[in-house]
Amino acid sequence: MTNKFEVGQILDGKVTGIQPYGAFVALDEETQGLVHISEVTHGFVKDINEHLTTGDEVKVKVLTIDEEKNKVSLSIRATEEAPKKAPKPRKQQTAAVQHTNDSAGFNTLKDKLEEWIEQSGERDSFKK
Repeated sequence: MTNKFEVGQILDGKVTGIQPYGAFVALDEETQGLVHISEVTHGFVKDINEHLTTGDEVKVKVLTIDEEKNKVSLSIRATEEAPKKAPKPRKQQTAAVQHTNDSAGFNTLKDKLEEWIEQSGERDSFKK
């Protein structure tokens, strides 16, 4: 049944049935494959009926062939070029600067450490 098809092959098919999870596509008189809903088009598909109807002629790519189960997985999306995404505009970031006291600014870590130790000691004396 499936020995006349190869993975990666692009074929023309006809939609023969639609289910919530995908569409069945006839590849020839004997062989049908399934296009899973995630393989219908680029982007999210909530309702497959918005994209396909029974009788539609579609171009599909063979994704997998399971000889034991006689199943062929197909993709319509793989035959279409992915849409180009417009670059997102960059948001300008503004830095919020808070000055808590006059000694804030560009100081060395050594200078700030002494100040922080003093502030810590003052806080500890309030707790007692």
